[in-house]
Amino acid sequence: MRTDTPFLQIDTTDEIVTLRTERLTLRPQVLDDFAAYEAFLASDRSAGMGGPFDRRAAWGMFCHDLAIWRFFGHGALMMVLTETGECIGQVGVNHGPLFHEKELGWLLYEGHEGKGYATEAAAALRDWVCRTLKPPSLVSYVAPGNTASSAVALRLGGVLDPSAPREDPDDLVYRYQVE
Repeated sequence: MRTDTPFLQIDTTDEIVTLRTERLTLRPQVLDDFAAYEAFLASDRSAGMGGPFDRRAAWGMFCHDLAIWRFFGHGALMMVLTETGECIGQVGVNHGPLFHEKELGWLLYEGHEGKGYATEAAAALRDWVCRTLKPPSLVSYVAPGNTASSAVALRLGGVLDPSAPREDPDDLVYRYQVE
């Protein structure tokens, strides 16, 4: 394939950020991340997100997580244990026609709960988004009964906002102070 064609233009200015915390590297997703992501979404653990999901839906969500970087300048990052390189979940800021506001969300693969990873990753991404993009608002939608995610939202400084718009009327909406 010729790459010196005069009409061919390659835009290399779109970069996805990599963030580092004390224990985690938050990096752009790669194709090798899909198998674990798909397994999570096919499991009962994804019920709070509307799952379980089939492979087609998981692939659509995986692609969405990458595409919104191009559309909005933010999106999802994979949570990787810096010490071992193991991918343990994902953190992201969603937006688009399916979300009323920018939404900070996270998911952890089985066996990695209760260690503060979700809070650490979500705080890092929240701070980057607020500092870099200065959004007018930022929320987290949490399914009722998902006490672990509610606890993360509270540790991040989220305050319940019962009047916030939401797709699922049962969702709890935690609102964050953006400055």
